[in-house]
Amino acid sequence: MYSKLWLDYERLPKAKVKSIQFDSNEESSLILHAKEELRQALDIDSEADFSVSLTQESNGDTDKSEAFSIEVKDHSAKIQSSSEEGLLYGAYECIKLLRLGALADGFKKNYVPSTPLRMINHWDNMDGSIERGYSGKSFFFRDEKIIVDERTEMYARFLASIRINALCFNNVNVVGPATELISSRYYEDLNKLFEIFQSYGIKPYLSLNYASSMELGGPNTADPYDPEHISWWEEKMAEIYQNLPSLGGFVVKADSEGRPGPFTYGRNQADGANMLGRAIAPFGGKIIWRAFVYNCQQDWRDHRTDRARAAYDYFSPLDGAFEPNVYLQIKNGPIDFQVREPISPLFFAMAKTNLILECQIAQEYTGQQIDLCYLLPMWKEILNFPADMASHTVGQRVAIPSAGIAAVANTGDDWNWTGHILAGANFYGFGLLAWDFDVDEKQVAEEYLSLVLGLEGPALAKVKDMMLMSWPTMEKYTAPLGVGFMVTPHYHYGPNIDGYEYDRWGTYHRADWKGIGIDRTETGTDYAHTYPEALGDMYADPEKCPDNLLLFFHHVPYTHVLQSGKTVIQHIYDSHFEGYAEVLAFLETWNSLEGQMDDDIFLHTKERFERQAANAREWCDQINTYFYRKCGIPDEKGRKIYT
Repeated sequence: MYSKLWLDYERLPKAKVKSIQFDSNEESSLILHAKEELRQALDIDSEADFSVSLTQESNGDTDKSEAFSIEVKDHSAKIQSSSEEGLLYGAYECIKLLRLGALADGFKKNYVPSTPLRMINHWDNMDGSIERGYSGKSFFFRDEKIIVDERTEMYARFLASIRINALCFNNVNVVGPATELISSRYYEDLNKLFEIFQSYGIKPYLSLNYASSMELGGPNTADPYDPEHISWWEEKMAEIYQNLPSLGGFVVKADSEGRPGPFTYGRNQADGANMLGRAIAPFGGKIIWRAFVYNCQQDWRDHRTDRARAAYDYFSPLDGAFEPNVYLQIKNGPIDFQVREPISPLFFAMAKTNLILECQIAQEYTGQQIDLCYLLPMWKEILNFPADMASHTVGQRVAIPSAGIAAVANTGDDWNWTGHILAGANFYGFGLLAWDFDVDEKQVAEEYLSLVLGLEGPALAKVKDMMLMSWPTMEKYTAPLGVGFMVTPHYHYGPNIDGYEYDRWGTYHRADWKGIGIDRTETGTDYAHTYPEALGDMYADPEKCPDNLLLFFHHVPYTHVLQSGKTVIQHIYDSHFEGYAEVLAFLETWNSLEGQMDDDIFLHTKERFERQAANAREWCDQINTYFYRKCGIPDEKGRKIYT
């Protein structure tokens, strides 16, 4: 069995309504699902004085077809949208508000999406494993077969209820049988899978092997200018869409971490993306081309090559060169989903390109769904990056999500879907944030804890406070002042300060006995000046650079005084002791809640907090010992450091 999370309609008492009314006899799958959700979630009672109605007509406030509105007057809630998708979203929202007791006469709200494409990327493999998966195995694939069962539809319901409208099923590292997903071997089963998600308004996508032609009997080249290669893809796209007409398009990882791409043939990234874009254009498909391209064979002795610069250097000269149906998917930061890194400079440099912001719900570097880390505050910080710090802005925000927002999923076949029941709040919250960039992260946490754990009152407040503290707490006991990647190689959980220091991956801290940090100013790699002038000048000045990014941009002495007034080394000691102490407080708080939720949820989550406490202690002791041994400067507070 598996949890129904926030769609467990038995978790809270069902709201009673007098009637549920529909304004038409439309029997499309979306309308049928909206009706069924309302009927499952609400009790019809002739004695009740409250009704619900769905009306499909233009709301007059926006031309965004997915938008919807909810208005309550005369004891009746009216859900209105010009689209069937909007009515389904409105049904889910109305159910949630009724369950939370938040609907009453006078309620009126318009719901308008902040961006048109709101996507979940899965890194599921055909053997059932999940790359960077921390919640069990894939529920899409097993033993090179496609799985379609009751859980499939439950997942589609989850996605629709948080207004996700696109889903990529397979890993961006497309190898072996995954390459054959665009062949007759899988067409029939893919259609069965796609049909379920399409019926909830979710467009299906697949990850694509750029060199598929070489592995599926085509020409022995992937040169985007080779006529035979171009013809092969034109014919293949026609075949794909004849067999998979609902396919939205493809996500492509090329020229990165061993994946083939146009660089092999002396071509640039636009050449490769546009070749596929032109081949898929007649069928209305999109090519989502990941900008995660860098040299993963870097020599650690080379201080001039900078992984942080790579995507900017490769892509920024190509702004305006991509086909209209090509979308560039850019990670939120320039390195790799670290707990703290600056916003990617590509979001300032590519105003003429369709951009998708890529986040990671899967907690690869933020606790792996063992450690609590509520990520909405991080994502909101990115989306609300101050416009007055940048010369290139759109409206009040940097031009981040001109085309959409995507996130790497944290779901697997565990009973609670996300390994840690509280990690489900990141999945739930991402969908609501993707729809509305101004969503309140506190309200999202409260909704999730009420709907999923049944918490209320002081218990809810305690857990919500822990969640809101959790990202800053993790930053304290892991990454000091913007230095990341001090993790166990390959696994990325737990500390290994020098694990990547002499490695090929280009993720260094350059600590010596005098200081720490990467020089990314004009005397180093000059990454700082990939940003607009005002922002770049701020990052390049160690006196003005924000403390939490200082060591990302500068190599400074341990005695350098931060804007906080502390020295670098004292900040390292203080933050790691504080982070560990805060995790111990999390565990104590959780233990105080025994008996206030389901026993299985309480005990499973307690075990997670116990593991987090052990992890935080290792981070605290290893980091403090390492840097004390480097510099010999004692902790001014005299706390225990193991030497």
